[in-house]
Amino acid sequence: MKTILLLMISIMLSTSLSAKTFVYCSEGSPSAFNPQITTDGTSNNASAHTVYNRLVDFKYGTTEIKASLATSWKVSKDKKIYLFNLRKGVKFHTTKYFAPTRNFNADDVLFSFNRQKDKKHAYHLVGGGHYEYFNAMDMGNLIKEIKKVNDFQVKITLTKPEAPFLANMAMSFMGILSKEYADQLQKENKKERIDNFPVGTGPYIFKSYKKDTLIRFTKNKDYFESRPKIDKLVFSITPDPSVRYQKLKTGECHLIIEPAPADVASMKKNIKLKVLEGAGLNVGYLAMNVKKKPFDNVNVRKAINLALNRQAYIDAIYLGNAKIAKNPLPPTIWSYDKNIKPFEFNVKKAKSLLTKAGFANGFKTELWTLPVTRPYNPNGKKMGEMMQADLAKIGIKVKLISYDWPTYLAKSRKGEHTMIQLGWTGDNGDPDNFLNVLLGCTSVKAGSNVSKWCNKDFNKLITRAKTITSQKERTKLYKTAQRVFRKEVPWAPIAHSTIYRAMSKNVIGYKIDPLGGDIFRAVDLK
Repeated sequence: MKTILLLMISIMLSTSLSAKTFVYCSEGSPSAFNPQITTDGTSNNASAHTVYNRLVDFKYGTTEIKASLATSWKVSKDKKIYLFNLRKGVKFHTTKYFAPTRNFNADDVLFSFNRQKDKKHAYHLVGGGHYEYFNAMDMGNLIKEIKKVNDFQVKITLTKPEAPFLANMAMSFMGILSKEYADQLQKENKKERIDNFPVGTGPYIFKSYKKDTLIRFTKNKDYFESRPKIDKLVFSITPDPSVRYQKLKTGECHLIIEPAPADVASMKKNIKLKVLEGAGLNVGYLAMNVKKKPFDNVNVRKAINLALNRQAYIDAIYLGNAKIAKNPLPPTIWSYDKNIKPFEFNVKKAKSLLTKAGFANGFKTELWTLPVTRPYNPNGKKMGEMMQADLAKIGIKVKLISYDWPTYLAKSRKGEHTMIQLGWTGDNGDPDNFLNVLLGCTSVKAGSNVSKWCNKDFNKLITRAKTITSQKERTKLYKTAQRVFRKEVPWAPIAHSTIYRAMSKNVIGYKIDPLGGDIFRAVDLK
């Protein structure tokens, strides 16, 4: 306690001096500091949006593609060849563990992409060789070749046209790492450090990490875009939303993630604070592992969907700041099928379906509850308790289980669960980012498809949709895929929530990211 108190005093003192320190109350610990091997927003905020850049990026606060480490690009007529012109003069971070001797070039692009693609790459198996996003999006089969034309040109050849390819390139997992740093670590026999002691080209430089407590960054004075206005960025890891709110009120934090819905009204009345809100490109869901009995039975899955009182969850957990979900896509994304009927809350029908499935007396199972506050589920434990009570009414006796966030994610990828609470915030504004990443057949092995559901009809539709440039034609295919999902129900979709961020009145330059990230490169304190 004494150490933490002294730390906070130090932060407050540094804020009063010329150097500006910005403290962000985050909700959990990152599972790593390399977006190639992570998928969760907690980790992306701590690495992808601070330390790294990509060839292309999203314009701040939008889903519009813009240049980043690539200044421009050309696409062939057949949509299978992308020629990227790279930015010159971009410096990698200098840290206490690495000092670059050259600037960013094509070698870094090839290293970063081939690490994920090439199973024989010197770094492919570092950290377990698990590249969930890269594999879930079938990038290994999609990308035929990555070729260095010269130091500042890279040519990527695809095996087939891919409509969301540029948007996918702007996603966190396509961040560019330093090959020179990787070579140094290989010589030192410390290759595993690349995922937890990051070196990038981004707006902030990683300084230190104390697990479950603090992450420290300093601004990158050589950043190739607008230099950050904040000198020091601190992530104060605070899992409890009520504690985050207290820290905001006392000035220990300048901005907090995911305020508790019960606190939002109070925050809006506080003249020292301001609250931003936006429609979330998200979905919260209960996934059922169809590889495990009795969840391989569609009638069991339908019975669970009928037994869950979603409106009660919206009222009690989201306090009305969410919409009931019926599809795996949020209603804010194009191709959402508004004509699909949601599951009604009907205990009698649920019992009838369980009997039809051979479980007239119900059964025992487990339900994993979210251990952290997420935009799509602000209170996993409370929702779990409500789900447990709902399912008990149809004879399903549920044991609630949870783990710390990194363990929860790791175990879910391996399919150790039976039922699990999870959710998703879109990464690129394309329906493929939901339907393929979360429910596609390639995503079963990759780990992001936690229902382990591989349906040939569904998969054929979403795979076909990726190869078509016409949004109208893609929409038809995605709507048909949503109807297949509704028939087979590997999930119980729960909610699409409104996003909130609360901050001190003197915070300027912050925008709610429609893709769910917290991005601080333009933030300042007035």
